[in-house]
Amino acid sequence: MENVLITNQKRFEELKDKFKKAGLEKLHVLADFDKTLTKVFVHGKKIASLISILRDNDYLTPGYPKKSKALYAKYFPIEKNLGIPEKERKQAMKQWWTEHFELLMQSKLNIKDIEKAVEHQDLVLRKGTEELLKKLKEERVPLVVLSSSGLGKEGIELYLDKKQLLFDNIHIISNSFEWNKQGYATAVKAPIIHGMNKNETAIKKFPEIFEKIKNRKNVIILGDNVSDIKMIAGFDYDNLIKIGFLNEDIEENLENYKQAFDVLILEDSSIEFLNNFLKDIS
Repeated sequence: MENVLITNQKRFEELKDKFKKAGLEKLHVLADFDKTLTKVFVHGKKIASLISILRDNDYLTPGYPKKSKALYAKYFPIEKNLGIPEKERKQAMKQWWTEHFELLMQSKLNIKDIEKAVEHQDLVLRKGTEELLKKLKEERVPLVVLSSSGLGKEGIELYLDKKQLLFDNIHIISNSFEWNKQGYATAVKAPIIHGMNKNETAIKKFPEIFEKIKNRKNVIILGDNVSDIKMIAGFDYDNLIKIGFLNEDIEENLENYKQAFDVLILEDSSIEFLNNFLKDIS
C-alpha cells in the first residue's frame, strides 16, 4: 500500500497471525488524537492540533495568539530534538503545558470557544478514521484515546459528538478543565498530560476504563510521536502492534520511527491499512 512501511515483514506477519487466532474480542486500540486520528495538512496549510485552530482564529483575548506562538517557538524545537536528554525534554514539556494552560485561563477561555473550534472546517479526521471508529463500535472493540491535547477531553468529546462518532466503546483520557457558572475555565485538573509523560498516565489509574480492557491483551497503538509508544506502560499485554504516523520531516526522522514502530504511515496518509488489517483478522 502506498505510503505504508512495515519495518519487519516477518515479525509483523507473526503478530498478525496471533491477533487473528485470538479474535477481536481480545483486542483493544490505544490512540493519540491530534495528528493521528486527525489530518495535519488541510486546505494547503498545517493544522497541528485543536489548540492551533483556537489560536489562529482569534477566539480569545487579542494577546493570546502572539503569546501562544511564542511558547510554541520556544518549546516545540525541544520536543522534537531527540538529541536532548529525555529528562530535560520531559521537564520542558511540563513547563510548556503549565504555562500554556495558565495563558488560556488568563485569555478567558470559555467552553463556547471550544465549541467554535471543533466546528471549524480545518479540523478534519484522517481519511479512513470514520470507518475505523464505526468498525470498532460494531465489533465492540474498546478505543482508548490518550491525548495531551491542549483543548483536552472536552474538545475531543465535542468534536466526535459533532461527527456523531462519540460511541460508548470510546474512552478518553486527556487534560480537562474546571469551569465556572459562566463557562470560563478556572483550573486544569491534575495531572497535566503532555506529549512525553503518557507513560506516567497509566490506564490503571482510571479503573472504569481499565475494567473494559484488562482482559483484552492484544493491543494496537496509534501515535504520531515516538514517545506515544509509552502509552502502553503498566499494561500487561500479550501482543502489541505499534503504528506510527510520520507526517512530515520524513527523511530526518525515518530511522528513529522505524526503530520505534512496526508500521509507518507516511505523509499524512489514510488509515486504510489498519481498516484492512481489522478485516483480515475478523
